Amino acid sequence: MKCKEIMTKDPVCCLPGDTVDQAAQLMKDEDVGPIPVVADQKTRRLVGIVTDRDLAVKVVAEARSIQSVTVEEVMSRAPVSCHAEDDLQRAIDAMEKNQVRRIPVVDDNDRIIGIISQADVAIRAHKPETTAEVVEEISKSAAASTDR
Repeated sequence: MKCKEIMTKDPVCCLPGDTVDQAAQLMKDEDVGPIPVVADQKTRRLVGIVTDRDLAVKVVAEARSIQSVTVEEVMSRAPVSCHAEDDLQRAIDAMEKNQVRRIPVVDDNDRIIGIISQADVAIRAHKPETTAEVVEEISKSAAASTDR
């Protein structure tokens, strides 16, 4: 199975200069936790990713102003990504290795064209053992990081 077969196509994106309250509103409106960050809306070249956890830990927990903090200040730069034609197992391996629950899908010019989440694997891959493996591997690292 190829990544393009299970990815969510054309995910909503934000810009590095957007404020975190704009990103949070986008997360709410689209009912998503991660928002890919692109250099500009025309090229959609992936430069980072911002998650609801980034907002909670790097903004809310530090009592920073949501209207003045930009996405660029809290996003993860150069996120792990995959290509549409990659084998799904390659994306799953990258998710496990990097302990991420979502992986952007880019074209040959690093333009975002989709995103794959654990839920996409669970719902669309039709391989319960693969879903269980992904959740277990990512959860191992999450449990270890909370023990620190």
